[in-house]
Amino acid sequence: MSLEDLTPGTWTVDQAHSEVGFTARHMMVTKVRGTFADVAAEVVVGRPIETSTVTAEVQMASVDTRSADRDTHLCSPDFFDVESFPTMTFRSTEVTGSSMTGELTIKDETRTVTFDLEFNGISDDPWGGVHAGVEARTEVNRKDFGLTWNVAVESGGVLVGERVQLTLDIELVQPTS
Repeated sequence: MSLEDLTPGTWTVDQAHSEVGFTARHMMVTKVRGTFADVAAEVVVGRPIETSTVTAEVQMASVDTRSADRDTHLCSPDFFDVESFPTMTFRSTEVTGSSMTGELTIKDETRTVTFDLEFNGISDDPWGGVHAGVEARTEVNRKDFGLTWNVAVESGGVLVGERVQLTLDIELVQPTS
């Protein structure tokens, strides 16, 4: 199975079974992971698959790193500045069977990014619905989006790494006829 097996139309993102996450280096020795709980997306599957489009909006204040103090700091002007820039957006410009390229905007800084796609298959649910799973991964430099805050650590290096992994684990629900 591949993305080509998806029925054309507008698929819904199943919020309860999807996750938008990130991973960044902390003190150069470990990783901090976080997710965003408030995500809206529209996935329009076209035929051929290259005519498909994806648009998404993430509410930055919904960040969750399992540390309330860190989440508050991430929402502050040091990082996301959610009062001035409440959303992160993505709009695809090209979709293939193995990648998705588009414009990612964080803090009014827009950069072209390419996600590697992995199609996880299609499954019928017990109530007559059809679901599909897709994973996507990319890496960005946070400084490209104006996320420049940092602190040098005594042992060398910095508190927060520049490279951030973005991961999408998305469950789609087929449009109903």
